[in-house]
Amino acid sequence: MSEALKIGVIGGNGWLGGAITQSILDAKLTSPKDLTLSYRSERPTRFQDSYWTRDNQELADRSDVIIVSVRPADWPSLGITVNGKLIISVMAGITLGQLAEQLKTERVVRSLPNAAAEVGKSYTPWVASTQVTDRDRSIVRRIFEACGSTDEVTSEADIDYLTGLSGSGPAFPALLADAMMKDAAEHGIPSEIAQRAVTAVLVGAGRLLERRKECPADTVETFVGYRGTTAAAIEAMRAGGFDAAVAAGLAAALKKSVRMGDYRRSGQRGPLLFYERPQRKRGNVS
Repeated sequence: MSEALKIGVIGGNGWLGGAITQSILDAKLTSPKDLTLSYRSERPTRFQDSYWTRDNQELADRSDVIIVSVRPADWPSLGITVNGKLIISVMAGITLGQLAEQLKTERVVRSLPNAAAEVGKSYTPWVASTQVTDRDRSIVRRIFEACGSTDEVTSEADIDYLTGLSGSGPAFPALLADAMMKDAAEHGIPSEIAQRAVTAVLVGAGRLLERRKECPADTVETFVGYRGTTAAAIEAMRAGGFDAAVAAGLAAALKKSVRMGDYRRSGQRGPLLFYERPQRKRGNVS
């Protein structure tokens, strides 16, 4: 940034909030002293050169840009106003209108990073209100490019759908990996060998798709065309309902995403996504 930009992260000690904070610092988008982070209980030990507070209104007052990284069910209790500042929400299901109304600003962005932000490989779609400026958009792009790759989409319906498709991040490949490892175990393969094999398959596939930039369907059909062992596996998986299961899962995620905005009225807690997952080695949640 050409001038000092003061950024606040509400939920800065959560899994996602911490990942975004680290990405911002790594990319030098702002200095540690210009970062304000909030937490809920014990003061975190990481990001020592940044300002920590339990008062989210103090965070908002100290910041030019406020990133809201809490569970959708928890955000109404924040009780803050930002007086026209730029808000970037990473909460599933909470609409631009809801954010603008409660936080008292028209400069609002909805986004959905995923867990790969922790390693700089998140894909983050985002949508902006009409009052978001070109400079605001530049700030949003820089933040999410620091976390991986990003696209501005044209509607909130796109964000709701992508909540399941890309927002789930590593969960879907991890589900496939788990099934593959269980099958390997049933065939007597030692767990450490199965894990290395499966991890190599998924990591290699991701890098290959990224590098070649071809349609995944073309890759699949290339293997099918060889009529070998991979073709036999693909055809059996398809016959077993693989494509239908994926479509059903994405449909369920879309339905859940649309409903999550209603938690603010019902008082129910939304599902744990990537906001405040307890961290095994990094201290308390935010």
